[in-house]
Amino acid sequence: MPATAIVRRIDDLGRVVIPKEIRRSLRIRVGDPLEIFVNRDDEIILQKYSPINELGDFATEYVEALYESLRQAILICDQDEYIATAGVAKKDYVYKSISAIVERAITNRQPVLNTSQGNCTLVDDAYEEVSSCAIVPIIADGDAVGAVVIFSKTTTVADVEMKAIETAASFLGRCMEE
Repeated sequence: MPATAIVRRIDDLGRVVIPKEIRRSLRIRVGDPLEIFVNRDDEIILQKYSPINELGDFATEYVEALYESLRQAILICDQDEYIATAGVAKKDYVYKSISAIVERAITNRQPVLNTSQGNCTLVDDAYEEVSSCAIVPIIADGDAVGAVVIFSKTTTVADVEMKAIETAASFLGRCMEE
């Protein structure tokens, strides 16, 4: 594990401050949950918690079922990266950072529908030509935890597809609440 050369002391309440530079590089925001682990070498490990990752294989099966029905590329992401895909090469999306437009849709808790042909950035710093795309945030226990994304390189995302991913986002949010 590389050293960061930043030392912090634990205060009298047992708190430690994670330096701003590290929070920024790891995209840790105020209020983000962190998991705390102790490994076999008695090292404390902080890991960003992603409730949507708890869905794991279920999310993958869900996007594959949506793709079979809609025949348009479907992605599911948490607040940082894509975790499930269907209709596109997994290596191009899974574990890749989400773009600013997807992050904004999650943060603002508002669906985004873009029907103008052109470049669309879904993966951070990767442009691709799409005909249209839609992004719907996943809300669980009042928190925006991720998004369902649909896009097409040849057709327009219509009301049917938009309603399908809104339903998917709502369903996934409810699954995480149980």
